[in-house]
Amino acid sequence: MFPARSSSKRKSFGGPISTEPRINDRIRVPEVRLVGPNGEQVGIVSIGDALKLAQESDLDLVEVAATARPPVCKLMDYGKFKYESAMKAREARRNQAHTIIKEIKLRPKIDPHDYETKKGHVVRFLKAGDKVKVTIMFRGREQSRPELGFRLLQRLAEDVTELGFVESQPKQDGRNMIMVIGPHKKKAEAKAEKAAAKVQREADPTTGDSAAE
Repeated sequence: MFPARSSSKRKSFGGPISTEPRINDRIRVPEVRLVGPNGEQVGIVSIGDALKLAQESDLDLVEVAATARPPVCKLMDYGKFKYESAMKAREARRNQAHTIIKEIKLRPKIDPHDYETKKGHVVRFLKAGDKVKVTIMFRGREQSRPELGFRLLQRLAEDVTELGFVESQPKQDGRNMIMVIGPHKKKAEAKAEKAAAKVQREADPTTGDSAAE
């Protein structure tokens, strides 16, 4: 079993240092602190006993904390572990890449019609799963009235409370006041809902007509 699961030994000539943990017969210490496949603490055992338990369970012995004394090792299916770790890392990268911050700029004494237009943009961004950075721009004597910007940001946050939450409270930044609103729905969820709605419209064209009425 072990020869099949263990990585082959190759000499490295100035190549990158491997960050993969040592497994099975590559773990060359007299004893280890062993953790079972379900996270249970087995205790400190000799490396021979640990390898024997791994073989009997058809699992790998994986070093998870090399700097501990003695090193901590866990019984697991290393191939499955690597696959799941790669999937989680890819999902994290994908979510990070899709995190977009939109920006909306307002004046403290904004016209009611302009406010509704700007609020519409915020609503659209939040529905799409994007964060929104709202910036109040002060000019001239307006800088002596920060409460105007604060009240406007509070109003906007309350108007979109069903779609988002205040992730970063209003704070003064030079001549501007900034607040960040985060969406309740994640980007992936918003995309899934949009795709589902599109499929439904294509399956039942009357849906869109009835909604328009």
